[in-house]
Amino acid sequence: MHHFFVTPEQVKEGMIYIEGSDVNHIKNVLRMKIGEELHISDGNNKKYLCEIESVSSDSICVLIKEEVVSDTELPSKIYLFQGLPKSDKMELIVQKAVELGVYEIIPVATKRAVVKLDDKKAAKKVERWNSISEGGAKQSGRNVIPKVQNVMSYKEAMQYAKELDVVLIPYELAEGMEETRQIIEAIQPGQSVGIFIGPEGGFETEEVEYAISQGAKAITLGKRILRTETAGLTTLSILMYHLECESHKL
Repeated sequence: MHHFFVTPEQVKEGMIYIEGSDVNHIKNVLRMKIGEELHISDGNNKKYLCEIESVSSDSICVLIKEEVVSDTELPSKIYLFQGLPKSDKMELIVQKAVELGVYEIIPVATKRAVVKLDDKKAAKKVERWNSISEGGAKQSGRNVIPKVQNVMSYKEAMQYAKELDVVLIPYELAEGMEETRQIIEAIQPGQSVGIFIGPEGGFETEEVEYAISQGAKAITLGKRILRTETAGLTTLSILMYHLECESHKL
């Protein structure tokens, strides 16, 4: 069944009003008719089974038939702080991170990042990445669309992460697997978690030291050197498995 997203403000008294580009997609691409059913998420972890009631040139009105029980979100909000990678790797990272349950993605301009974006280019990239996030959320049955924030400097990102309960920074010189296992196992459902991933070439030593001084925990992802697009997804996969298992114990 087709799945669309709206804002909570578009849900009113048993009806949902679809606007924007989705109107054209429903009318002219999918060619859906009055009476057909679709799923709609309100971006606030609520999902509804709806029926198209009326169609106009700029909006579609649907009737809420029932609220669908849908528990597709992780029990913790995970924030991926991704050092800007080269070429179109960020598009892959966004798509797969959304599938793995990330809550928010923050592109970070680090010292070794080859990519340098001016404000105009950055705005276009962020718009594109948010579009990919929405597509990934629809494909994977998410109830929320993870937001891709504007590009931040490393210090801005660290400041942003101060509000989180746990901050992890995979680093090739981190202590062994046993310490990493203990750090991961200590994370509990409900805690917010930040993951800092370096670009190609990784982090400068001083960047890692600064992160640790701000409370981040250095972890290892094994003996092999992972590409930037692999490291974040690996960490997300580990956290997804751990948090899902822990939530089932509660």
